Amino acid sequence: MAVIHDATLVPSKLELVARWLTAQPWCPAGVTCPADVERVGAYRFDDPDGEVGLEAHLVRAGGVLVHVPLSYRAAGLPGGEQHLVGTLEHSVLGRRWVHDATGDPVFARALADAVASRAAQAALVGPDGAPLGEPDVRVAPGAPGAGGPDAAGVVTTATTAGVRLGVVRVLDGTAAAPAGAATLTGTWSGQDAPALLAWTR
Repeated sequence: MAVIHDATLVPSKLELVARWLTAQPWCPAGVTCPADVERVGAYRFDDPDGEVGLEAHLVRAGGVLVHVPLSYRAAGLPGGEQHLVGTLEHSVLGRRWVHDATGDPVFARALADAVASRAAQAALVGPDGAPLGEPDVRVAPGAPGAGGPDAAGVVTTATTAGVRLGVVRVLDGTAAAPAGAATLTGTWSGQDAPALLAWTR
């Protein structure tokens, strides 16, 4: 379960994502400032140890839909400076170190479990455990990849915690997972057909 606090975040998650996004080589052309980025939805995974927050954001940047998985930690990821997106102040939890989750071993394991149907996406609850409704992005395992040896489309690939993973960055329908890869797909408002979000092998 993902516990959602009624909290103030400085900067906001969207502000943090937007600042980082504009510096990435795969950022859509023409996106030069945070004002060009708007939220579409998000989904979460559970950390079995309850220490790391795992949340993937879908944002529209310059008219292009972009996928940004993040991890939230109470201290920086050891050896993960190159994956640091930034820090934010959470009015309940204090300072949080936010990382590009493709380099976080907790996210890699959660993604591998999700695509292997060993775990579902996290349910959203309040601090008292009361349900907070359905996530606005629903994810589920998809069909095994059928592409070539390398993924097609704009994809970040990494080997983290022994898991070879790919995260589709630009959700324009052109991405394909490598042959035999286990896949994660998602649906959201306006996207009824499952779209490829990530893969592992």
